[in-house]
Amino acid sequence: MMNYVSFGYYGLLVILLALYYVLPLKYRWLALLAGSGCFYWLAVEDWQQLVVFAVTIGISYVFGVLISCLKEREIKVKHQQMILFLGIVLSIFPLLGSKSTDFFLGCIVHRQKLSWIVPLGLSFYSLQVVAYLADIYKGRTECQKNLLKYALFISFFPQIIQGPIPRYDQMKEQLFEGHTYDSDRFMKGIQLIIWGFFLKFMIANKASIIVDTVFNNHMAYQGCFVLVAGVLYSFQLYADFQSCVVMSQGVSQMFGIELTDNFHHPYFSRSIKEFWRRWHISLSNWLRDYVYIPLGGNRGGQFRKYLNLILTFAVSGIWHGGSWKYLFWGLMHAGYQICGDLTKNIQEKVYGFLRMPANSRLRRLVQQFCTFGLVMTAWIIFRADSLMTGLKMIWSIFTCFNPWILLNSSLFRLGLHQKECEILVLSLFVLLCVSRLQERGICIRDWFARQHLIVRWGIYFCAICGIWVFGTYGYGFDANDFIYGGF
Repeated sequence: MMNYVSFGYYGLLVILLALYYVLPLKYRWLALLAGSGCFYWLAVEDWQQLVVFAVTIGISYVFGVLISCLKEREIKVKHQQMILFLGIVLSIFPLLGSKSTDFFLGCIVHRQKLSWIVPLGLSFYSLQVVAYLADIYKGRTECQKNLLKYALFISFFPQIIQGPIPRYDQMKEQLFEGHTYDSDRFMKGIQLIIWGFFLKFMIANKASIIVDTVFNNHMAYQGCFVLVAGVLYSFQLYADFQSCVVMSQGVSQMFGIELTDNFHHPYFSRSIKEFWRRWHISLSNWLRDYVYIPLGGNRGGQFRKYLNLILTFAVSGIWHGGSWKYLFWGLMHAGYQICGDLTKNIQEKVYGFLRMPANSRLRRLVQQFCTFGLVMTAWIIFRADSLMTGLKMIWSIFTCFNPWILLNSSLFRLGLHQKECEILVLSLFVLLCVSRLQERGICIRDWFARQHLIVRWGIYFCAICGIWVFGTYGYGFDANDFIYGGF
């Protein structure tokens, strides 16, 4: 199977780049369409997934045109709404079916789950389709009359697996109007790909060994073992997901296409509300625009606002998976935000009593630490085998006192030897430094562009060799294992 870290993928990419820049400008989108089709064909496990994906594209295309025609002819709004509802349900039926039946059979009646055909990227392109149809209905965008161009929008290969989730207006001109070759933009794309490999193999895959050891043997590892695993899983998930996104952005930039950022250093957040403005930004914006606001948003009083927030995060939880743990994880974040909103006056009084003004560095650090602790606790539920297992693991942090494992060699018996752990810590330090610089508005890629050619390529060479030699590919490593690719 082909994926974003396989040799076959980059072989296909070289062929597509050559074809793209050889074709006349107005036909270059055809190279992207052909590449997207080849990638999807080579990446799926069987032809049935490809058929479901193609049918989804066809159905959503037809309903997009139909909604547009009804609007042009000023047909009654309720008829437009009926067509919109039908189009959305039919287009995302595989997603609705797999998530709802998994939840009902597995969590409610405790029966064996059905075997659904789940196409690659189902959870991501389904949201893309919903946004497209809703935007046509709302008059925010015009429908795409060319079926092949619409198919390219849905299937664009750098972002089909894990996003970011694009809007049609963001992508239509970039995809369909050919771009000329730009060496600076091309090299910045390569830099992003190298950074993605660093995040994947130097952080995510290394951290996963310790995380898997603890979570897969939760009865044997309690207390500070769970705390360490929870912290490492937080960084593993971020590095793994971000690596896929930046590689997608890097490949897109090589074609002259800019994908939106999906993360903005979320662990620097000072509140859960801010965390969701920085984490999985395209999903957060989608939930806001197509769930929270249609439910009423902040309108209708405080109770209605909180109810809408709960429903929105419940949707987010079920989107991630059809089990109690994902629903509980989503509701935890809703609860965090509601509690934060209800206690904001108390928080201000506490900070005032402790002489921590709003802009003080100490207050910022305390808020960031507390926010990370809340997020990490929720991630333990997210990662655990079940909701009850996750709750027991969290409980053990407070009831099993074993801080000495942080000082002896206990952590080195979790799958990573001391040298490997040191490399992981060093890699996390590099991530922290890069993130701090970016938070201050310093663009590292612009700094690279100002350096001499020999310096730039020397850094590229050292980075690639370092990742190749020190990167962790795991025991039984499978290059398909991007965490969010499973949702």
